[in-house]
Order: sequence, then structure tokens, then C-alpha cells
Amino acid sequence: MTEFLLILIIALAVYGFVLNKSKANALSEVNIMHSQPHYHGLYSAFMTLVPAIILLISWSFIVNMITNITLREFFSDVTDSGLVRFYTDGVIAYVEGTSDRIIDHIGFLPAVEHYQSLQYNNKILQFIVVLTLTLMFFRYSLKFVEVQFKARDYIEKVVVYVMRASAVFAIFVTIGIVLSLLFETLRFFDSVNVFDFLFGLHWSPQMAIRADQVGSSGSFGAVPVFTGTLLIAFIAMSVAAPVGMFSAIYLSQYASDRVRSYAKPIIEILAGIPTVVYGFFAVITVAPFFRDMGAFLSFTNMSSESALIAGSVLGIMIIPFVASLTDDALTAVPRSLKEGSLAMGATLSETTKQVIIPASFHGIVGSFLLAFSRAIGETMIVVMAAGFAANLTFNPFDSVSTVTVQIVGLLTGDQEFDSPKTLSAFALAFVLFFITLILNVISLTIVKKYREEYE
Repeated sequence: MTEFLLILIIALAVYGFVLNKSKANALSEVNIMHSQPHYHGLYSAFMTLVPAIILLISWSFIVNMITNITLREFFSDVTDSGLVRFYTDGVIAYVEGTSDRIIDHIGFLPAVEHYQSLQYNNKILQFIVVLTLTLMFFRYSLKFVEVQFKARDYIEKVVVYVMRASAVFAIFVTIGIVLSLLFETLRFFDSVNVFDFLFGLHWSPQMAIRADQVGSSGSFGAVPVFTGTLLIAFIAMSVAAPVGMFSAIYLSQYASDRVRSYAKPIIEILAGIPTVVYGFFAVITVAPFFRDMGAFLSFTNMSSESALIAGSVLGIMIIPFVASLTDDALTAVPRSLKEGSLAMGATLSETTKQVIIPASFHGIVGSFLLAFSRAIGETMIVVMAAGFAANLTFNPFDSVSTVTVQIVGLLTGDQEFDSPKTLSAFALAFVLFFITLILNVISLTIVKKYREEYE
């Protein structure tokens, strides 16, 4: 019913746009309108659509609150709040068909009946109220097709408010992400010493799960995890940085327009390939190649899972990031600098090395740091090509693990968010977030410094 309601609202908004635009077109033939006809149509569409969407969102929040409060009453004999939440979630899942599990509690079936009745009444009431309100605003919006009505001003104000709200929303999302990571990280550090986590040399976040394992506890030294992350990222950059930079130099300085029109889109196709495809490529093609190469060169410790394999394929994946951003930086250099150098007798190679690259250095460094941040956050390729073993090693032929791989392993399946094992994922994510933040700050600092120098 909700989907049908949304279709009706959108249909009314479209009809209001067409109707008001047609009326404004008719008036504009004999009068000088303050606003163009399509602004009158947009005014009707906004007046019809926006209040209905706001009401639907508010309605869902209110109904969820009422549902949680009323369902908790059926489990009032349960004192554990976490268990009550488990029961209420079970009722909702059972009614919505995502689970067929019947919980062994006397209040479960009455709660199911109550929730079914509540959902049925809610859908009917929501349909009536929202549709009535939409029709009222739709009818109201049709009255404003007049010669002097400032529809353009209203629409532009709405657009400004939408953009401002989008900016505020993005800021609050960032703050929410940081706070959610911070709170769970602080909970983790209540159980594990922060210095043991940051400087510990052994990572084994396995906790006691049976009575005979009470004495066992996990080891949360994150140095091996971050070492593996940086090792794979550096290997990836050693592949992507020279290939991407040389590709950008060729495309921007040496290639003809015809070659550039074909080559650049082909290179950028690499950015659109799913990472799981790169993972299969690493397992099926790259890993056997390195294993056979190691056997040919008598490397006995070459295996099918190593930092070298994962880093090499990851480097191939981020070549488009380096190439595209570096190409943009090189082509943004004022043409007068290049022509002046050539006019002084310098060759194209000398001009590129001594004029173009120094003038675009800030953009090149920014592309490298952005690609490095992308390499740090990759998961799928590392899972398939490097494994899960968190080994403290700088040997690229050994199996290593990264922060994102460990986070995936820690949060996969049914987890209780009150154990150090699970909370350690948030600590890893927070430190990784802090590292990428530092890289972005360095990138912005370099960009600002060298941009001022060459502008």
C-alpha cells in the first residue's frame, strides 16, 4: 500500500507540473510573466511532493517508536533489555516474513497478533492522511498561476535550502561516523590497554567460548595488521604510481588527440571493474604466475597467498586513479608555460620534466595520496589473494592481513557487541580512519603550498 501511495503522490506532482506550466504558457502569450512557465510547474510539483515526503518520513519514525513501546509491554517480565530487544525484533521479523522462528515466550504470539493489527491499521490510516494532505496541497498550488507570482524566487530558495541541507547532512553523517567509532573504541579500550593495542606484536582476537577456556584470552596487538596494510599499499603504489604517472604524461603531452580519445577511456574502464573480479584475477592468473616464477628462480617460500600478489593486483586496480588525476593536473598547467619553454629552445621532454611536472606537482602528489588511501581501504582482493593470517613481516612473499580484512572477519555472522573481540573491529576502523585523515590533511597541505607557489 505504501508503494501505491508513493506512485499516487508522484503522479499528482507530475500532473501539477504539467497543469501549472500549461496555464502559465497560456498567460505568457498575452502578458509579461515574472517567472517562466516551468517555474510555475515546479512550484506545484514541490508543493505536492515535499510535504507528503516529510510526513511519510515523520510517520515512519513515530510508528517505529510506538511499535517498540507497545511490543515491550508483552515482555514486561523480562529484565534484560538486550533480551527484550531480541524478542521484539523476533516479532517484527516473524510478521514481515524474514523469519519463521517462534520464540518460546508466553507473550510472543499475542505480540505477533498485536503487531499485525497495528501494521494493518497503520497502513490504512497512513494512506488516508497522507493522500488527503497531498490533495490539499495540490489543490492549493493551482491557485498561484498569476502574472506577478514570484514562482522562480520560491523555487530558487527551495533549491538553496536543499543544497544547504545536503551539506549539513553530509557533515552530520561524518560526525555520526566518527562518534559511533569513537564510543565503541572507548568501550574496547576499557578492556584492552591502548598501548597494548597500538604497539602489541601479536594479533589473535580469539576469546574464551567454553568453560574449559576461561583462562584463555585474545591478543590484540595491532602492529601486524597495520604492517600488512601498509606493506600491501606500498606494493600497490609501486605498481600504480609509475605506470599511472607515465600513462598520464604520455596521454597529456605526447599522444595525438585520436590516440588520447581511445586510450584514456580504456584505462578508466579499470576503475569500473568490481573488486571481486580483480580477486578472481589474482587467484586464477597472478598467483600461479608468481608461484611458477618463484619455482623457476628457486624461491622456496613463494606461495599462492602473499602480499606481493595482493599488492600487484591492487596496484593494477588503482592505476586509473593515478592516471586520471595526474592527467587532469598536467593538462591544467597553463599552456603559456609550455609554449614559452618550447619557444626558448627546450625539447618537449625537457619541458615536461622541468616545467610541466613541477607546475602540476601538487596535483600529482594529491593523486598519489588519494590512490594510497584507496589501497589502504581495499578488502576483497586482499581476502582472496593474501589470506587472513596477521603475520608481522616485511617479506612480500609471506601471507599477511589488513585492517579491513580483520574487520570483515570480526563482524561476520552473529556477534555480541559487548566482547573485546567484536569491539576490536571498531578500534581498528577508528585508527584506519585516523590514518586516512592524516593522509588527506597532508595531501591538502601539499596541494595548497605548491598551488600558491606556481600560481
